[in-house]
Amino acid sequence: MSSGFATPTPAQGSAQPLPAALPIAPRRRWYRPPAGGLSRIAYYTMLTFCTFLFVYPFVWAVSNSLKTRDDFFDHQTRLVPHPFQWSNYSDVFNGVEGQLYKAAFGTWIWNSLWISVLAAVTVTVSSSLVAFGFAYFRFPLRNFFFGCVLATMMLPGVVTLVPTYLLWNKLHFTGPGTFLFLSKNQYPLWAPNLFGSAFYIFLMRQFFLGIPRELFEASRMDGDNYWTMFWRIAAPLARPAMIVTFIFEFKASWTELQKAIVYLRSDKTFTVPRGLKNLLDLYGPSAGGHGDYQVIVAATVLSTLPMIIIFFLGQRYFVEGIATQGRKG
Repeated sequence: MSSGFATPTPAQGSAQPLPAALPIAPRRRWYRPPAGGLSRIAYYTMLTFCTFLFVYPFVWAVSNSLKTRDDFFDHQTRLVPHPFQWSNYSDVFNGVEGQLYKAAFGTWIWNSLWISVLAAVTVTVSSSLVAFGFAYFRFPLRNFFFGCVLATMMLPGVVTLVPTYLLWNKLHFTGPGTFLFLSKNQYPLWAPNLFGSAFYIFLMRQFFLGIPRELFEASRMDGDNYWTMFWRIAAPLARPAMIVTFIFEFKASWTELQKAIVYLRSDKTFTVPRGLKNLLDLYGPSAGGHGDYQVIVAATVLSTLPMIIIFFLGQRYFVEGIATQGRKG
């Protein structure tokens, strides 16, 4: 039964063969090891040596955390302890026998965890918003203001330490008490990140500049405002850079000791670095301790594990962010 429409048929001899598919170029690696035999051996030998230099301190810490007090100061420096003193890790939480002080290590881990997460989230969001403004908008003296932001990186943290403390003290956030269910003297450790960081603003701005501007112009034609344009286009494309920023700031906040010494007073509000400093002061011979440094090293190993986990979870995005910046270059 005819449908009323004529089906076109190619004429005899007029059918042309379809063009072959264009070959897809393989993805270029951002680094290629040398191809020669001797060069490759030298390359992997250098990598093995550098890996040993970076891994050995952690291996040494794990080894000494399993030694007894007498073996810790043994001049033979055996890497494999004998016998294994597993009780050192329980002493981190329960305290050393004969010592009056009982460390609240679990509380320190929790304090460091939520402070580091808040610091990383706030600085990632605030820095990316400021960086997007400097990358997208065209306004007078834009480069001048961006240079002023970068100029703040030249000021060491020690220079602004006293003025910042006086400011927080004026706001009554240096003493005991709580505010919004959080200890007041813990706010100075993460709240300044609400205003961004010069280094992360620079990092994110360079990433945003690599995004084609036509994407934003098309989004504006579809009716998006600047806020939705940032969250729907800029933020997803800049996810590797934002994850790198999160990891960097999490590590910086997790290992922050200077601010913790200045603001934290009670062991219930201590972070891990401040708690380790307190253990070193208490267990050291200068404070009447017996030199239980094996317990301090065990606590150091435990405090390192969250950072290792965070790095392995974000390693793919970390390498992707570096490789993306390399391809742009």
